[in-house]
Amino acid sequence: MKKIYLLVLSLCFSSLGLAQFSLRADMGIDFVSTPSLTDYINQNFAGGDQLGSFNSAVNFSVEGNYPVSPSYSLGVEIAYQLNSYTFNFSPGQYDLSYGILLPSIMNYYVISGNGYNLKFGAGAGIRFTNVTETAGTGIKKDYSVTGFGGVLRFEGNTALSSNIYANVGADIRYDLNGEPESDGKKLYNNVLKENVNFNTLSFGVKLGILFQF
Repeated sequence: MKKIYLLVLSLCFSSLGLAQFSLRADMGIDFVSTPSLTDYINQNFAGGDQLGSFNSAVNFSVEGNYPVSPSYSLGVEIAYQLNSYTFNFSPGQYDLSYGILLPSIMNYYVISGNGYNLKFGAGAGIRFTNVTETAGTGIKKDYSVTGFGGVLRFEGNTALSSNIYANVGADIRYDLNGEPESDGKKLYNNVLKENVNFNTLSFGVKLGILFQF
């Protein structure tokens, strides 16, 4: 029994020794469709500068990844999506900015080759949205809400050295971010007579670097 126990421990530690943990950092552009927010801005503040169905946002992300097997890896990603809008309207300037923290548990199917690997992934997690709005009078209002979302991803990594890779990726996200509120009062569209939600469909591309340990 003792020999079997030692053999199991040996196999576990040898597998951990062979595993190569990786850390990735990326920056990219997301093309986001947020219909409720777009209607709110277009109907109340944009005037002749109407927003389109999709608008660009900046995305920053970091991810730790652990290979469970040669063809499967598990990751934990923290991404941050940032966007803002500014319009001149009577009686003054309108500003709205928001940031969404997007942590996700990621699962990848991995295809590896000499000096490269390809990953096809899917994941999901909680979404934390913070909104700041300034309309006319210069008084700022801060709103927040917690939601849930998912992401599909294609990612490619090309070796620059023995443990550093260039990373390129593409994402499709759908996030049910919900209706932001401030002190119990939600962001409200007086034209449509409904609360504003930040539910978002987005398509993103990103570039970054991956370190393998």
